Amino acid sequence: MRHLNKGRKLKRTSSHRKALMESLTTNLILYKQVRTTLAKAKEMRGFIEPLITKAKNDNVPARRHVSRFLKDREAVKILFNEVAPRAKERAGGYTRVVKLGQRHGDGGEVAIIELVDFNAADEAEKRRKPAKEKEEGKSKVEDTSRREEKSEKNSSEQNAGA
Repeated sequence: MRHLNKGRKLKRTSSHRKALMESLTTNLILYKQVRTTLAKAKEMRGFIEPLITKAKNDNVPARRHVSRFLKDREAVKILFNEVAPRAKERAGGYTRVVKLGQRHGDGGEVAIIELVDFNAADEAEKRRKPAKEKEEGKSKVEDTSRREEKSEKNSSEQNAGA
């Protein structure tokens, strides 16, 4: 019996488990969602939520504490400047685990863990829209320039033939 033994072992040594959680947490902060196994996603909730709570009050000791777990400086900046201000009013429950079903290869349960205050789909669309608008604008300009070139060629061929 596992009395008073919290957490999942995930078939890893303690150092490997710690590195895994740090890596998944860093990626969650950078990309706002991570696709992983259900067990890892559930275990990660207990790792990242205290960090977000700590980041709510932005001061040097809090940044140092969080930096012990997040090795990426950019992730620490994003946590304190973007994630924590959005989670300021929320009293816990900063992440959401969505089950996706079973993985095709080995049948493992797959899930997405995401930050609740960030809708990754909306942010991805916002990034795509300006790119699409730019492409559409370029294609219109290219089409008109191609038409002009064709008309110039046709007129020069007609002039040469006459």
